[in-house]
Formats: sequence, structure tokens, C-alpha cells
Amino acid sequence: MSKKSVLYIIITALCFGTMEVALKIGGSTFTALQMNFLRFLIGGLLLLPLALKELKRRQITLTMGDWGYMTLLGVLGISFSMSFFQIGVMYLNANTAAIIISCNPVFTMLFAHFLVHDRFTSDKATVLCICLVGLLFVANPFHMAAGNTPKGFLYMLIAMVSFALYSSLGNIRAKRLGGAIQTCIPFLIASAVNLLILILLKEPIFSGISIKSAPVLLYIGFIVTGLGYYTYLGAIEMVGPSNASISFFLKPVVAVVSAALILHEAVTWNIVLGIAIILAGFCINMKKR
Repeated sequence: MSKKSVLYIIITALCFGTMEVALKIGGSTFTALQMNFLRFLIGGLLLLPLALKELKRRQITLTMGDWGYMTLLGVLGISFSMSFFQIGVMYLNANTAAIIISCNPVFTMLFAHFLVHDRFTSDKATVLCICLVGLLFVANPFHMAAGNTPKGFLYMLIAMVSFALYSSLGNIRAKRLGGAIQTCIPFLIASAVNLLILILLKEPIFSGISIKSAPVLLYIGFIVTGLGYYTYLGAIEMVGPSNASISFFLKPVVAVVSAALILHEAVTWNIVLGIAIILAGFCINMKKR
């Protein structure tokens, strides 16, 4: 891999690895659904120039099928999955939430078997089982850590599995549309859906935005969502999705360290052991590819 691709992977891991910490801080000012709306609106607007440039370069005329496909991606991956993710973060420690969501590439393999004909082999089933064991250690259901709740685990598991489905669906038209288009437009479509949900539920939309809350909101929107997705897409373009997914292997480590330093969350033995088991599964997965 080139130095540039390695840099992109590291930046992605740093952006995504600090996501749960930033969202917990932002959650003290904004509601979960409001935060989901604001961060993907900001991220979508940031990626818009790149998407427009890509449309021009590829000379693509978007069809009704393209719009329907990207609407499905936006509703599933952002309006549904990331809403559960944001709510789950509020009921879990940041380090636990990060570890659970980082397992989504493993479940993506299962969905890819049915959606894009990427066969789910016995080796992949072994990796899936290893990661599930790691998740059990992280959850530690018989002695749950302070800050973690069963509700939080349920919401985060729904978010993780649905995001894996979103990732699998994203492979269907990736070669035609490209990463920037397929990320930006679903972001903006989902933002419109999320806005409608906020209106129907009579939840706040822009209230809470102030000089005090602006830094964390801008960090979440521009750095975590905008820059994070930009460098992730750039890494995929340079070295492919398999190598780019290394960023998800690094994310739990970054999340545990940042949560300990900023939120003073305890780094317990089961968290360390769970991460080690999950990383072992990831390494086996990479070796088998």
C-alpha cells in the first residue's frame, strides 16, 4: 500500500474511532434523532461538491432506478440504522458501542452471500462465530459494566446488523455510481426523511445550536462524518474495500483510548479480551481473502 492510502486508513480510524465519544458529548445537548439529522446533513453538504464532480467525470445520468436504490440506502443506512446507533450510544459506554458497531464488516459477509453472490464459506462462518464470542465478552451479561444497559446492547445490535445490510446493498451499484455519489446523495435523502420524522414527532430541529455546542457539532458533522467517509472512500478507491476495512480493525482501539482519556471510562479485562478476540477474527478474515 502507498503512504497516501495508509494515511487515509489511519485518518479514517481516528475519525470513526472518536465518533462515539463525540456523540455522547453531543447527546447532552441534542436529542438522538436531532443529532442524526444534523450530522448527516452537514456531512452530505460537505461531500456534495465531490459528488457533483464525480457525476460530471463519469458522465452519469441518474435513472429512476438509481434514485430508488439510493433512497433505499439512505433510509436503511442512515434513517434506520444510524438512528438506532445514536440512541444506543446514549445507553452504552462509548467504548462498548464502538466495539459492537465495528463488527459490522463480519456480518456484511453473511448478507453479501445473498445479495451480491459473494459465497458465505465455512471460513467466514468461523470468523463470524469468533466475533460473536468476542461480543459476548464485551457485553459481559452476567456482570454488566456501569453505563451499559440491555436496551443499549439491543439498539446497537440492531444498528450493527442493519448497517451490515446497508453495506452489502452498497456493493450492487458501486461500480456504476462511485463512492462519493453513493454516499452523498443517500446522506441528503436520509436528512430529508429525518427532518420529516422530527417534524412528525415534534422534536427539536435546530434548537440547541449555540457557540458552546457548535464545536462538537461541527466536529461530528465535518470530521467524523464528512472527513471520515471521504478518507474511507479514498482508501477503498486506492487499495480496495478489503484493505480499507483495516480502519474498522483500528477503530475499537482508538475508541477505547479516547473514551478513557476524555470520558474517563474504565478499560476492564473483558473489554480488552473482547477486542483481542474480535481482532483475531478480523485477522483471520483478512488472511483468508
